[in-house]
Amino acid sequence: MDTTVVTANLTMLRVNGWQVYLWRDGDSVTLIDTGAPGSAAEILSAAPGIDRIVITHGHVDHVGSASDLRERTGAPVYAGAGDAAAIRGEAVLAPPIFEDWEIPIYERVSAGLPAEAPPVEVERELRDGDVLDFGGGAEILSVPGHTEGSIAVHLPRHKVLFTGDAIANVGNVMLGTFNQDRARAVASFHRMARLDVETACFGHGEPIPSGAATRLLDTAAGL
Repeated sequence: MDTTVVTANLTMLRVNGWQVYLWRDGDSVTLIDTGAPGSAAEILSAAPGIDRIVITHGHVDHVGSASDLRERTGAPVYAGAGDAAAIRGEAVLAPPIFEDWEIPIYERVSAGLPAEAPPVEVERELRDGDVLDFGGGAEILSVPGHTEGSIAVHLPRHKVLFTGDAIANVGNVMLGTFNQDRARAVASFHRMARLDVETACFGHGEPIPSGAATRLLDTAAGL
């Protein structure tokens, strides 16, 4: 496991190649995404106490260890309403519509991952405009396109944005890949790029500790 301190309150963990984030308000810890199945022990070694788990979307590399972590910690799981049924194991997410160049990348990164994560109860289905009690008020943005229920988490007080897979930063800031609906994904990117943020954290790629808004706007202008 690799650990990256992003800000005084924020740490990124990379567990077997998959990224999760820990936000700390004093002794209270919020986990953003849970990595692939089998990540729980390493996450808990970095944060033995977790108060809540927020899932940005229902893909297995983000929700994979949610069931294990909920069982071990009792932390409630929150997720976007559009993906909640799939996360509970009651439905299947619609597949992505691949760009031709994405297919070999998808085959490589998904090798070894199960098709679905163990189901987990979603205590709260999140919708656009909801506010969660961490980070001075965590605002939920509905950012469909990657999946129907994809969400971003915005902490206005700290100027921090968690984009999930709606945006990536692999070599450069870019639209996230493997989208169900590219046009909606682009619209979601533009919405996030208009936010006043200093720090941006992505499902894939390095976080941007400072100056994130300019880089998001620059990329949005070319979409």
